[in-house]
Amino acid sequence: MEQSERSFSMGFTTWSFGPNLQDVNTTYDFIAANADVYIEHLDGTIPWNAYINNLPLPTEFTNEMEGKASRKIPNTDLVLSIGLLNIDRDDLETDFDGSVPVYNQLNDAAIVDAYTQHVEYLVDLFAPDYLVVAIEVNELPLKNPVLWEGYTRLINAVIQRTKASFPNLELSVSISLHNLFEPNVADAQGYITSVFEHVNQMDFVAISYYPFLKNQRTVEAFQATLDFLHANTSKPIAIVESGHLAENLIIPNLNVDISGNPMEQNAFLETLLTNAQTQDYEMVVWWAHRDYDALWEVFPHEVRDIGQLWRDTGLLDENGVERSAFATWQSFFEE
Repeated sequence: MEQSERSFSMGFTTWSFGPNLQDVNTTYDFIAANADVYIEHLDGTIPWNAYINNLPLPTEFTNEMEGKASRKIPNTDLVLSIGLLNIDRDDLETDFDGSVPVYNQLNDAAIVDAYTQHVEYLVDLFAPDYLVVAIEVNELPLKNPVLWEGYTRLINAVIQRTKASFPNLELSVSISLHNLFEPNVADAQGYITSVFEHVNQMDFVAISYYPFLKNQRTVEAFQATLDFLHANTSKPIAIVESGHLAENLIIPNLNVDISGNPMEQNAFLETLLTNAQTQDYEMVVWWAHRDYDALWEVFPHEVRDIGQLWRDTGLLDENGVERSAFATWQSFFEE
């Protein structure tokens, strides 16, 4: 199919398909060859105690961050995506000892100061082109709605300070589109309105979208969700993480049984990239370039179930064999 010149960036996160150094190297090499934007997704432990009490940052933390920053890919835009919330998206991310800092409201001065320090340390280190200052924030009012007002005040204060220090940096927070479209909540429209009022203040709207987590399997369902997004924002749209199953997903402990296949994966990718072109998106980022079965094998027991959710969404399978979606990716990327 003949396509007009591509107007948006395309890329991947640096999520490795395996646990070994060579696997990480291969991941960065793949990104360098097949992307013009990439994401360092830092959705993990935050050294709250060190920031709050003016202590040295843990060496374990600084070594990891400096290692990632040292791999910066030349001639490729970098999105730095930082997680404020825990994996359940119902409270702050934990510290290295598993604790959560004490607060009355999320916008307590100590929390605002600490998180601003965290963000500015990482921006200084990575020098990104775009910054996502919190990840999938719309899930907080679904999981723990009493924290939402304090969260918005916290993040607005952090953004204001970060903008003052880095005035040319494009800033946003990400929202999970699959948990915003047709939400299963009492006041669905109130929830949708509140979330879009928040993100429409940003420089761009950052989207996490995994259709299979909404049991979406058809082009019509994908398009209806994207049309919903387009109707609720006039800001530039950045798909900062996305993916779709290429294999069946069965996780008995989570009561998950979702079918998937390469054709359906390809249909989603084609739909996403076509909308990126016609709606003038900023970027489309696919989460995992390759199935991460090898990495999943070394996951701690407590996260093996949830970690399996995205395992088989690669454009390459676990053996590095290209799926049909990879040819679609290349056809758009080369325009």
